[in-house]
Amino acid sequence: MIDMHTHLDLYPDALKILDKVNKDNLFTLAVTTSPRAWVATSKVFEKYKNIHVSVGLHPEIVEVKANELDLLIECIKITNFVGEVGIDGSNRFSKSLSLQTRIFERVLQECESQNGKIISIHTRGAEATVLNLLSKYPNCGIPILHWFTGKVSELEHAIELDCWFSINPSMCKTQRGLSLIAKMPKNRILPESDGPFATVKNNTIYPWEAINVASALEKIWQCRNTDVILQLQTNLNTILEAIDE
Repeated sequence: MIDMHTHLDLYPDALKILDKVNKDNLFTLAVTTSPRAWVATSKVFEKYKNIHVSVGLHPEIVEVKANELDLLIECIKITNFVGEVGIDGSNRFSKSLSLQTRIFERVLQECESQNGKIISIHTRGAEATVLNLLSKYPNCGIPILHWFTGKVSELEHAIELDCWFSINPSMCKTQRGLSLIAKMPKNRILPESDGPFATVKNNTIYPWEAINVASALEKIWQCRNTDVILQLQTNLNTILEAIDE
C-alpha cells in the first residue's frame, strides 16, 4: 500500500525485494542517509514507478558526511522529496548536535527557497529544536515527522505548525506510541516501515508491511479497515497534489 519512510537501499536483500515493493505498494518513499547514496540509489530504482527516492543527510552521520552538504543542497533543487534529515538529540550524538542543527536549518532554508518539498524528518530527543526551526521556515513544504516520540505539548506544537506524521507497526506496539497516535489528526497520518531498522517481535518490517498500522488505527478511529485505508490514501494524495501545484 504505502510506506512513507523506509531505508530500502539498506535491506540486505534490497535488490531481491524491489519487484515486490513496487508491485505491492502504491507509493514507497525510500529515504537515504547521504546525498551520494541518493545519487546511486536513484539510478538503481529509477525503473520502478511506485518507488520514489528522497535525498537526505542523516543526523547520526553528519560528522563523517558534512562534506556532502553542498551536494545535498544541489540535489534538493532537482527532487520533490527530502529525507532522512533532522536532528538527533540523544546522548550518543550530543557532540555533533550543533553541526546537526546547522545542517538541518540549511536544508529548511533551501526547501523554502525551492517553493517547498516533502521532508521526512528525524526528531528523536530534539523535538523542541526541530519544531522551533520549522516555525522559522513555514514555507519549507510538508514536514513529515517520522516516528515521533516527543512530549504531548511538543505534539500539539507540531500540529499547530501543520506537521504530518509517519507511523510504523513498531510504534503501534507500545502504549506511549498509541497514545501519541490517538492525538494526531487523522488527515495528517501516513504509514511507514522504517525498515530494516524497525522490527516487530524481532522481525524486520518490510515496506509492504507498513500498512499493518491500519489495525491499530481501526481501534483508535473506531472505524472499519476499509475506511482507514481510504483515509491513508486520501492523505497521500493530498501531499502529492500539493507538490504538483
